[in-house]
Amino acid sequence: MSVMDKIKGMLKGHPDQTSKGVDKAGDYADGKTQGKYSGQVDTAQDRLKDQFGANPNQDRPPQS
Repeated sequence: MSVMDKIKGMLKGHPDQTSKGVDKAGDYADGKTQGKYSGQVDTAQDRLKDQFGANPNQDRPPQS
């Protein structure tokens, strides 16, 4: 069992807490980089939420 499988197992069924944790980590990274990489951080947050099934925006088409 990989580390990702273990993490998914722990977060399964808790999309609200997962989403909050990903947002908090992204905000921390934005703060440490003074917003220099905010686009990349936002993309990473969305991908993590998709990976863990906690993204409420996954039904929405991508913005251009």
